[in-house]
Formats: sequence, C-alpha cells, structure tokens
Amino acid sequence: MMEKVKAVLDKIRPMLQADGGDVELINVEDGVVKVRLQGACAGCPMSQMTLKQGIERLVKQEIPEVRSVESVE
Repeated sequence: MMEKVKAVLDKIRPMLQADGGDVELINVEDGVVKVRLQGACAGCPMSQMTLKQGIERLVKQEIPEVRSVESVE
C-alpha cells in the first residue's frame, strides 16, 4: 500500500512544487495516509483545502482502500 500511495503522491508533487511546496509520506495504517506538507504548503492558509480537496481526493480515487489523508507535524 505504501508504494501505491507514493506513486499517487509523485503525480501530485509537481503541482505542489510549482507553488513552492511539497508533500512527504509519513505512514499508511488501516486506510489512513499520514503526510507532512512542506515548504510553502506548510504555512499556507489554503493547506487544508489542498490536503482534502486535492491530495485526499486523488489518493482515494486511485486507491479505494484509503479512507482518509491526514497531515502530521
């Protein structure tokens, strides 16, 4: 499952990097993906929207077993 999630995050990464940010995969456990937003994304007021409407939506679309994507510090 980690490898599947990494592959999806690699598709998203160029969009985040274009805005000066990035995403790091921390863990996948019981259908919950834990990521750390980095760079400009870490302090951005829109980061929750990016996380839920962008990253989570795409990950769940490509990997139905994923229940949610959460940000960790």
